[in-house]
Amino acid sequence: MLRTHTCGELNEKFVGKDVELCGWVGSRRDHGNIIFIDLRDGYGLTQVVFNPQFQAEMHKIAEELRPEFVVRVEGKVALRPAGTENRKLKTGLIEIHAEKAAILNKAITPPFEINENVSVTEETRLKYRYLDLRRTSMQNNIRLRHKVCKLTRDYFDERNFVEVETPILTKSTPEGARDYLVPSRVNHGMFYALPQSPQLFKQILMVSSFDRYFQIAKCFRDEDLRADRQPEFTQFDIEMSFVTEEDIYELSEGLMKKIFKGAIGYDLKTPFPRLKYAESMARYGCDKPDTRFGLELSEITDIVKNCQFKIFQDVIKKGGKIIAINAKACGAYSRGQVDELVEFVKEYGAKGLANFKVERGALASQIDKFFSKEELTAIKDKLAGEDGDMIFIVADKEKVAYEAMAALRKFLGKKLNLIDEKRFDFLWVTDFPLFKYNDEEKRWESEHHPFTSAHPGDLSLLESGKSLERVRSRSYDLVINGTEIGSGSIRIHERKMQELIFKTIGISDEQARLRFGFLLDAFKFGAPPHGGVAFGLDRLMTFFVGCESIRDVIAFPKTQKAFCPMTNAPSEVDKKQLDELGIKIKKADI
Repeated sequence: MLRTHTCGELNEKFVGKDVELCGWVGSRRDHGNIIFIDLRDGYGLTQVVFNPQFQAEMHKIAEELRPEFVVRVEGKVALRPAGTENRKLKTGLIEIHAEKAAILNKAITPPFEINENVSVTEETRLKYRYLDLRRTSMQNNIRLRHKVCKLTRDYFDERNFVEVETPILTKSTPEGARDYLVPSRVNHGMFYALPQSPQLFKQILMVSSFDRYFQIAKCFRDEDLRADRQPEFTQFDIEMSFVTEEDIYELSEGLMKKIFKGAIGYDLKTPFPRLKYAESMARYGCDKPDTRFGLELSEITDIVKNCQFKIFQDVIKKGGKIIAINAKACGAYSRGQVDELVEFVKEYGAKGLANFKVERGALASQIDKFFSKEELTAIKDKLAGEDGDMIFIVADKEKVAYEAMAALRKFLGKKLNLIDEKRFDFLWVTDFPLFKYNDEEKRWESEHHPFTSAHPGDLSLLESGKSLERVRSRSYDLVINGTEIGSGSIRIHERKMQELIFKTIGISDEQARLRFGFLLDAFKFGAPPHGGVAFGLDRLMTFFVGCESIRDVIAFPKTQKAFCPMTNAPSEVDKKQLDELGIKIKKADI
């Protein structure tokens, strides 16, 4: 080894010892005859002193040093002079008196300083990701990610799970998002797909009698990106045979408890609360609510169904909903502040935002004349309105009304400082609808994926094909602070039931055979009851390190346009490569 220690481990216990260090020059300070450098590696930083009184030749080398030069230093550990210690560093009580030094590699001036206060665009950070990863925070993020993966592997190994790698090149079996396709050179016109998840393979493993499977799986989805999405992402993928939902909950809660404690020392209380989908929508307007604060929604459609306010009446006649929220202590909001909220809900499709102030125990508004005293009192009572409060109301199609008010609730929670950022609220959301209706294509489709079992109490509805919106699934999501962190279900294990689901969502026998034939064939040979869950590692990591974007916890992420500034991927390829694949590029119309 070229070094005896790293730059992050030496302390006063090593005083007087000869050591050899290697690393990058973080900074260089010339104090007349004495030169100081901060030598940095992936483990920390150590101060090195070059004094010409002891080693004149080494001093000449020190004069050549510049930021990010790669250097090897030999010297003796000494205590820093009194008053010069840096107690913020693990190595802040000592320094190295250099006796030998060698420049292992020179470096040009980097495009930005390697420190925690880097003030460049994210595009630049990603272009020079190898420099960005030298920063201490990024080093810590990636090392913590490694630790979380190890904790996870240990947890499942202790419970007799088998880690199985499933194929990356597989068959295109659309599961809700676009597949990334890979052309085959030896079979022209044929394509592999990169897996959106290991879903079908892990179910086949259950048929194979591997009753406890897990994998830290790479998944791919060709969809529009945002802060918490990447074209490729990593998940903890789990499947078990002969289980119920309760087994999944217990296993998952144990995993969360272990990795939160091991990663950041946070003790979670289990079991986690549970909330049915219908109640979650009614109280919070969404299926992944942040339960760290109140401001719950209330539907007041029945209260105002006979009011004289035309906008409300028109919405009710069309089957829409009237949804309200009590913004506590916001009764003094100015016209400008209210207008800001009106524009906010319009971003979510709402056409407007009615408001009532609570004054002297009653509701007051420019539109209060359209409501009876009894209606206004009923609204106030249902929203628990008190003097100084402001009640906001959206009237629109059910989907729009809930989405807009869910967003407004979250916005007000932050604006009113109601959220404890140091707290982690876990929540199981259960009993999702099995289907959702696609208005554009005029057909039913799976809410999650077509391999999810129906709730036993709703099988008669499913078999009749009527009131499909009422059919519940045996699916469940794990939510942390308003973010979906995991999702799973008890799967279908009977071929006839799987074929019925395919038929219900418009997949013909021929299409089912073409897309999922290998799964249906496997079911013929005895599939056990089974279920599973998958947790997003990238999203989990953002909670551990306290960042907003998953790009800060992935070593080599892509931008929101699925582009890698460092490698310039995706890129054009040679015509020879395309010819070998039998592919011809059609130029887009300008």
